[in-house]
Amino acid sequence: MTGTTRVIVGLNGSLSSLAALYRAVDEAARRTATLVPLTAWEPTDRDSLRPLSELEHAARRRLDTTFDQAYGGYPGGLVHHPLVIRGPAGPALVAAAGPDDLIVVGAGGHSRLDHLLHGSVTRHCRTHAPCPVITVSPSELLEKLELTARHGAPVPLAAGGSR
Repeated sequence: MTGTTRVIVGLNGSLSSLAALYRAVDEAARRTATLVPLTAWEPTDRDSLRPLSELEHAARRRLDTTFDQAYGGYPGGLVHHPLVIRGPAGPALVAAAGPDDLIVVGAGGHSRLDHLLHGSVTRHCRTHAPCPVITVSPSELLEKLELTARHGAPVPLAAGGSR
């Protein structure tokens, strides 16, 4: 694969998306690919009085906070191009991807009502993406944390901690 290959990871603040982030960083490093962390946002009725620029800025802060919590900042040694997109997550991930890319998404963590109202991001990506899609469950992250703790290594979720 070339250096123009991208690993696109959907982040929404859930444990599933955090697990997907760890997998995406590993995949990007292994493939010498650009990491594209993506968060999608949509205004809600509660947001009707807030400017859209403020909502977009809040989404970008959530994206940055995810990396701060997981790695103490954006991982060194990787080219990364964060994206904040207004719209539903599934279509945003698919629209960002090309045939040489890889999409990594978290699985689970949402209620049945959320799936009925908004659909499954994973299902949308698997159905419509022009590239491979990897789905990561939160249990994969928990297993990694348990293994790290057993060996006495720094916990990957600690701010500034190494992996």
